[in-house]
Amino acid sequence: MLIKNIGQYKFIGEESEDLLLYFSTANGELNFNKNTSEGIKNLKNIKEWFNADNVGYLNQTHSNIIVNYDGKIHEGDAIITNSKLVAIGVFTADCVPIVMFDKNKKVIAAVHSGWKGTYNFIVSKVIKNMMDKYSIKSEDIIVYVGPHIGKCCYKVGEDLLNNFKNVDIYGEDVTHIDKLDLTACIKKQCLNSYILEENIHILDLCTFCDEKNQWFSYRKSKTSNRMFSFIMLKK
Repeated sequence: MLIKNIGQYKFIGEESEDLLLYFSTANGELNFNKNTSEGIKNLKNIKEWFNADNVGYLNQTHSNIIVNYDGKIHEGDAIITNSKLVAIGVFTADCVPIVMFDKNKKVIAAVHSGWKGTYNFIVSKVIKNMMDKYSIKSEDIIVYVGPHIGKCCYKVGEDLLNNFKNVDIYGEDVTHIDKLDLTACIKKQCLNSYILEENIHILDLCTFCDEKNQWFSYRKSKTSNRMFSFIMLKK
């Protein structure tokens, strides 16, 4: 992965001739909480830092609602566009940020998937939406799963674990004693949607216990600060 430093701030991602995707870190206390003046300022800074015309994001509600970017702020947890120079992204502080794209049809998506979104198959639904709306083939979709609380640290209640175990495509594989593996759930959704395994890229970085990087973790510190994970089509 590419490391991009902007002053005291650090982003981890990938960049090509026609596309870029980045996951922000907590280095320099870079906060993207859109309910604060600081967060709004930093969202505007994305335009300057990454040569974007606009930044698209949502009022996230832990749903499986998918929004097609139209320049407005809607409620939802996934956003899709084929517009160029629009950095679409999601806010997280332990939940899973996912970005995906089809280079052939020039379509991108950003997804916020906590346990509710994961349980309600938001990633599967985004993939289907992309395929239906833009006539994309599943084998052409590339997926990046960003930093989030890992199976090492995500302790949840027995009832929730059982709910996940009872989902056909999940089963016992996504639980580890008293912990839930959201990465495994999302990968299973992708594979079940016929995404090629070699096209699923997972950043194995836990926002709770990784000490090599700095992250905001709600579970660890009850922070209101948020990271921003985004993807953009270049000109």
